[in-house]
Amino acid sequence: MKRIHVVAAVIYAARSTSQILIAKRPDHLHQGGLWEFPGGKLDQGETPRQALVRELQEELDINVTSAEPLMQLSHDYTDKQVMLDIWQVTGFEGQARGVEGQECRWVSVVDIVADNSEYQFPAANQAILERLKLA
Repeated sequence: MKRIHVVAAVIYAARSTSQILIAKRPDHLHQGGLWEFPGGKLDQGETPRQALVRELQEELDINVTSAEPLMQLSHDYTDKQVMLDIWQVTGFEGQARGVEGQECRWVSVVDIVADNSEYQFPAANQAILERLKLA
């Protein structure tokens, strides 16, 4: 099974490290109905940063102005293997919205890392949530 290279963004609200943007995966997609950190697959010949900028423009209609790598991780599902490049986005232009019809919410970091959180994420995102807990 080929590993899929994906970028994901922890997008912070302007002048805040306590609010981040999450999006709900459409029901018909892999891990549908779960919340995620926005992003997507790298195109052929694209660097992770280029993919991040392109994906956030396509999915959220924002232009990234400040981003840096946060972490990398691999996760194996029974039907798919992913390699995630996770970025912190601390600056962008535009009003984030679900261009593809996906629900998006600004939420408190505390709310998504809580043990009894109402926000359920794919298993591959658990290491990101653990990292945010430590921040």
